[in-house]
Amino acid sequence: MQPLQSNPIHSGQPISSPPISNKNDLNWESDPFLYMAGKREHLVRVATDLKNKTQPGPSGFRIVITGKGGVGKTTLTATLAHLLSSEGRHVLAVDADPQQNLAYSLGYPIENSRDIVPLSENPDYIGEKVGARPGGGPGQLLCLTPDVSDVVERFGIHVSDGIDLLVMGTIRRAGGGCLCPENTLLESVIRYIRLRENEIILLDTQAGVEHFGRSIAGGFLHSVVLAEPTFNSLSVAKDSARFSAQLRIPSIHLVVNKTRHEKDRQKALHYLGNDHPFSSVWFLPWDEQVTEHEPDVRPLLTEPSRYVHAVKRLADALIIP
Repeated sequence: MQPLQSNPIHSGQPISSPPISNKNDLNWESDPFLYMAGKREHLVRVATDLKNKTQPGPSGFRIVITGKGGVGKTTLTATLAHLLSSEGRHVLAVDADPQQNLAYSLGYPIENSRDIVPLSENPDYIGEKVGARPGGGPGQLLCLTPDVSDVVERFGIHVSDGIDLLVMGTIRRAGGGCLCPENTLLESVIRYIRLRENEIILLDTQAGVEHFGRSIAGGFLHSVVLAEPTFNSLSVAKDSARFSAQLRIPSIHLVVNKTRHEKDRQKALHYLGNDHPFSSVWFLPWDEQVTEHEPDVRPLLTEPSRYVHAVKRLADALIIP
C-alpha cells in the first residue's frame, strides 16, 4: 500500500516564503513591509532552530491517534503497538479515550477489567501529586507542575514484552477548560510522557485533541487521524487535522479505514478535495478477521491479514529507522 499524495502544497514539504533580497540593507523607512518580512523570517528561523533542538530524537517517537468513535482507532493503536514491539521497540500505549477499551484490544484479559483503575479515578494519587483531591470544591490550591515521573512504574500495565499501557481516564471539558485536580494531573502526565526517551508513545484519544490543549504541543511528531469513507467522518477528520496543525504537530496523516473497494477510495478523495490539511492519505481495507477476533488484535498477527499488512506499511512510513 502506498500513500496517496495530494497536490504539492500538502505533500509534506515545507512551504517557503519568496526570498527577500538584500535583507541586511532594509530598514523601516526604506520599505516597512519588506523590513518587517525580513525580521519575521529571521524570527521564524530562530524559533525553528530552537524547536528542532527540543524535539525528541529517533529514539523517542510520539504519535497521537485520533478519530470519531467507532472508526477503529483503538484497533489501529493496538495493531501498531504489537507490530512495533515485534521489531524490538518499546511501546507505551496511552488510553485517553472515554471508552477505555485499548487494554482489551492489546490482549489484556476482559475478566480482569476491575484491576484497571484510570488515573482520573485515582483520588489518592491525584491528591498526592496535585495537593488536592477530586470533589474538594472551588478555591483549592493546586500544584500545576507536579512530579509525575513515577506514573508509569506505579500504574502502568505490563501487557507483554515491549508494551506497557497507561489508562488516563476522561478529561473534563467545561467551557474553556476545567482547572480541577483531575485535569491538572492528566495534563501533567501528558507533558511528562512526551519527554520519555527510548520508546514509542501511542496516544489513543477521541476525535479532536483539544481537550489536551497545548500540553501535547512540541512533543508529538505525528497526528494520525482515522476516518471512514463517508462525508460526516471525513468532515470530523479535517476539523481534527486543523486543530493538530494549530498545536504545531509537524506531520498530520489521514487514514481512511474500512474501505471495501475502489469506489470508497474515490469517494473519500472527492470529499477531501484538493485543499485538505493532511501530509498524506492512507487507506486500510475492510477485513472480516478484525470483526471476527475483536477486541483482541493478536490473532490478526498470526495469520494472513490484509488489514495488518496495510498497517505495517503505515508503521514503516511513520517510524524512521
